[in-house]
Amino acid sequence: MDDEKETAAGRKARLRADLVEVARERDPDQAPAGHAFVGDYIHRRFRTLGRAEVHAFGHHGRTHRNLILDLPGRSNDGFVLIGAHYDGVPGSPGADDNASAVAVLLEMARAFAADPPRHRVRLAAFDLEERDLAGSRAYAAELHRRREPLALMIALEMLGYADRRPGSQRYPPGLRHLYPDRGDFIGLIGNLRAVPQLRRAARIIRRSVPCEWLAVPWHGRVLPDTRRSDHAPFWDLGYPAFMVTDTADMRNPHYHTAGDRIETLDLDFLAAVCTGLIGAVHDL
Repeated sequence: MDDEKETAAGRKARLRADLVEVARERDPDQAPAGHAFVGDYIHRRFRTLGRAEVHAFGHHGRTHRNLILDLPGRSNDGFVLIGAHYDGVPGSPGADDNASAVAVLLEMARAFAADPPRHRVRLAAFDLEERDLAGSRAYAAELHRRREPLALMIALEMLGYADRRPGSQRYPPGLRHLYPDRGDFIGLIGNLRAVPQLRRAARIIRRSVPCEWLAVPWHGRVLPDTRRSDHAPFWDLGYPAFMVTDTADMRNPHYHTAGDRIETLDLDFLAAVCTGLIGAVHDL
């Protein structure tokens, strides 16, 4: 039990340390210094853990970069891609959107480098999610062109905000009566091809934190709110994929504002989500 407490405390401390580095204005046009700093920070961290690469892509006449880390698994039957975007919107430090997910991505990289899961894992820090998912769209197209054996894509999108008050959780039309009204859970939203992984992941994550899941047909076009992150380009190309989210502005009042700061996050919740995700990927 003491070892478990020490592990949880260490994970929370590492997540906080990464949040301090990443939670800053980092829009590529209006805060280019912050944007470049965060990209360099992620790339340096990746390089300490394994084979790190840069996937360059063009957008409106400029070159941008997705940051990639490949880690071995215990088998070679395809790989799991785990992504989080590192860009932000103008005027916001983006602690939840999306520094919380970048911090979890880095902690997952550390954990899988030390204890490989069954599948090979590729971790990706995507740029320009806030610009029509440009980074993940370019990377999904590249994987599709190369016919790489992608078994599952997991997009990490805002993971650190919880509100346990009744009525704190909102939903798109039609879902309000199917799910809890308290914003104290992490959500998984996947396409139909990912249903087996959704069920398995939710079961494992619930050992650490409350978890709800939703599968949507037709690439999520029946519920446009389910397409608002880096999993959507992979849905469009037919890959099994799901997003992990605290539901963004359906819960967090600081979404895309100057108030999206570290002190508004629940770091115990974030650490529990991280622990649940690490366990789920090991179990896939």
